[in-house]
Parts: sequence; C-alpha cells; structure tokens
Amino acid sequence: MNKVIISGFSDEICPEFREQLRCVKEWNVNYIEIRGVDGKNISSYTPEEAVKIKETLDEYGVKISSIGSPIGKIGIEDDFAPHFESFKNTCELCKVLDTKYIRMFSFYIPAGKDPAMYRDEVLKRLKAFIDYAKEQGIVLLHENEKGIYGDNAVRCLDLMKELYCENFKAVFDFANFIQCDQETMEAYEMLKPYIAYVHIKDAVGPQVVPVGMGDGKVKAILSLLKESYFEGFLSLEPHLSDFTGFNALENGEEAAAKIFSDGHFAWQVALNALKGILYDLAM
Repeated sequence: MNKVIISGFSDEICPEFREQLRCVKEWNVNYIEIRGVDGKNISSYTPEEAVKIKETLDEYGVKISSIGSPIGKIGIEDDFAPHFESFKNTCELCKVLDTKYIRMFSFYIPAGKDPAMYRDEVLKRLKAFIDYAKEQGIVLLHENEKGIYGDNAVRCLDLMKELYCENFKAVFDFANFIQCDQETMEAYEMLKPYIAYVHIKDAVGPQVVPVGMGDGKVKAILSLLKESYFEGFLSLEPHLSDFTGFNALENGEEAAAKIFSDGHFAWQVALNALKGILYDLAM
C-alpha cells in the first residue's frame, strides 16, 4: 500500500503555536508544514530561537514535513544577496527542526513582462540555491505559485528539465494552477515524474474551496499518484479562512473572500474533505 502522510500549514488554524500543535494532535495529524509561529514567519527565526520551537514540537509529539519558507518569493529584479543570506538561515533551521525539505518559489515576474525575458536570471538564482542545498543535504521543493516564473505547467516543466535532481523537486498545488488558468490534469501529466510533495487545496476560479468541491480534479490526480506508487506528504493548505500573514502571501493582489470565519473550523473542514477522498481511494 502507498504510504502517504497528512501534514498541513497549521498557522491557518490560529497564530499561537502551542494552540496549532494542540489542535493537530487532537485531529490525529502528526506533521505540520511550519510557516507562521506566533505570528512570525519561521524563516525569520534564528537557529538559536528555533531550538525552543523544536522543544515545543517534541513536547506535543509533532514533526515537520517541510519548512514553508518564502524563499524565491521576491521580485526577479530585487537584490538577491540578502535573500540568499535568508536562504542560508532557512537551511540552518532545517537542521534544528529535523526536516530535509524547504518549500520555495521561482521569483515574481514584473507585471506585464514576458517571463522568458527573465529565464536566465531565474535559472542562475535557482542554481545558486541548489548548489548550496546540495552541500547542506537539503531538498528544495518548488511550488507553482501565481505570478512567479514557474506558475504554469510549461514553465514548471522547463525548470524541472533544467534543474531537477535529488535536491530540487516539484510541489504540485492544485488551486494555484487553477488560479493561473492551468488545467490540473494537463499539469499533472507534464510534471508527474518530478512531483515529490503535494499541497492539498482546491479552487473554482479565484475562490479556494474544500478539496473535491473545485476544478482541481483532486481525487482523480490522487488516484493517479496512488497508481504511480507515490509516497510522501499531502500537505493541507486550506486557505478557507483569513489568517495571520495571509495578505503577505498574495503579492499585493486582492484575494477572494474566504468562506469560513474561524480557522479551527476551516482546518477541520479541509482535513475531513481530504480524509474522505483518501478513504474512497484506500490510500
């Protein structure tokens, strides 16, 4: 049987880290994709501060599937040097928090500009990340995200063909593809050899909805992943309620209204929707 493990962005429950951990344990989820800790992005913590975070994780018996970092989520024309220093700090956090994965991105392209104009610079910057990740034993997981170079399947495939290795692999995010007008089954067929991690969220146009209720073909694609003997993390990113730090994720874009007001309830809805699909698929 395929071994898939449920994880998720627990900061969408609430900002308070201990409450996040209390909830996920109550819901029998033993991993989180760590992003917001007490209202502050994990990548802005020092390794020394992260020691206390790890002690709290151990206290609750929760492990880290990936660091949900903002690495690569700056403009392609922005200064790279300070961002690379932040990346190196995030690699140190991996060691403290006992995870090999960092979720990252491939840089925002200026509005109205052809992404092809920036391809060489994107590859140059990503190669710098990958070379350092190889030295540190870290695996970088590229997420398809609205507005970055690798937002649609064609450019994600371009990155994978150029850079895929043991230290650079793909995250598959259903809702982000939909919000870029990218059909998800087409994206899956193009990217399936490179997928190492899956973000579980669904959408209808700009509106994020519980998985299985949108246009993401989540159940069909998870079924194909099962047939391909995928083993790894299915990470819930509900985006069904407003949460601390959400606006910072949208790159200044106006987001669709959230369908729930309470993060605890929204997370449970997302979790139960995923569990229902996994039950039907015997995953």
